[in-house]
Amino acid sequence: MKSSSPRRPRILLIYTGGTIGMIENPETEALQPFDFDHLIDNVPKIKMLNYVIDNFSFNPPIDSSDMCPQHWEEIARIVETNYHLYDGFVVLHGTDTMAYTASALSFMLENLRKPVIITGSQLPIGEVRTDGEENLITAVQIAAATDRHGSPMVQEVAILFENYLWRGNRATKRSADNFNAFKSHNYPELAKIGLGINFHEDSLYRLHNDEPFKVHYGLDNRICVIDLYPGLRREAFAHALAAPDTKGVVIRSFGAGNAPTNPWFFNELRQACDRGLIVMNVTQCVGGSVVPGLYAASDAMLAAGVIPGSDITTEAAITKMMFLFGQGLSDEEVRQRLAAPLCGEMSIPARNA
Repeated sequence: MKSSSPRRPRILLIYTGGTIGMIENPETEALQPFDFDHLIDNVPKIKMLNYVIDNFSFNPPIDSSDMCPQHWEEIARIVETNYHLYDGFVVLHGTDTMAYTASALSFMLENLRKPVIITGSQLPIGEVRTDGEENLITAVQIAAATDRHGSPMVQEVAILFENYLWRGNRATKRSADNFNAFKSHNYPELAKIGLGINFHEDSLYRLHNDEPFKVHYGLDNRICVIDLYPGLRREAFAHALAAPDTKGVVIRSFGAGNAPTNPWFFNELRQACDRGLIVMNVTQCVGGSVVPGLYAASDAMLAAGVIPGSDITTEAAITKMMFLFGQGLSDEEVRQRLAAPLCGEMSIPARNA
């Protein structure tokens, strides 16, 4: 009697747009999105995986520079609709805002226990030297990978690019022309890709509850970002804090969370926080953390009521704030949840002695 053949992994590709999905028109030589129904013809090696691979394409495809919360909701809705039909999901996306999308989805897809792997490319998939083919094939393999117990190896939103798999809400784009375009400076890689895919299981996110998968919608984008710089004028700073209908502000400060010690700076911040504006402090540095009170220059922000962002990325801070504002929480609940990790996006803040 023949033994039954092993079950083939089922993967859903979600093509949103971006360079990876471009191919040169042989007549005009212009780059244009290709039909993902013909994916196998464009990437013949994918047949060797022997997976069941279906696809869903945005129509029209979205340039990643045009990505907005409504598109994140559409991706989340596709995952929710198909969650029990597939073993994993691969989102094909432009690189410019990929870290924002990955961060937003990490908050929206609560109790995720399947892989949502986001990838793209620096060169179109039709180019001779494209990185898109390898990124696509590797992302699909990761989406299908299981651990020794048969559970999905990756159970979170992650970014796969060239040689590394990163936690999505920890990664940021670091290069416009390097194939290794993404980096997580404050959290180790989830996997390193060489001759094989070597997972770092200690770094992979795991839930410790039995709660069901749930998708949250209703992101609120009434926030703004302020970069501090030497010579910042009081008028410009005050104007940004007083922008109409703004609920939250992410301030990108110096070093370990430092800011000017001018009395006017403290007064403007305190007034903004007193009137209900929620302000979060993140560092401009690519690596490191906001450590409140480490230097006297950070005391003013903490004393004014600004929330220290630990080692969160700017992309994750922005999308986390949008997510929390969209959940109908009280201001105090938003403040509490901004200051603590929800899904591995930040380290637990160190308590300053």
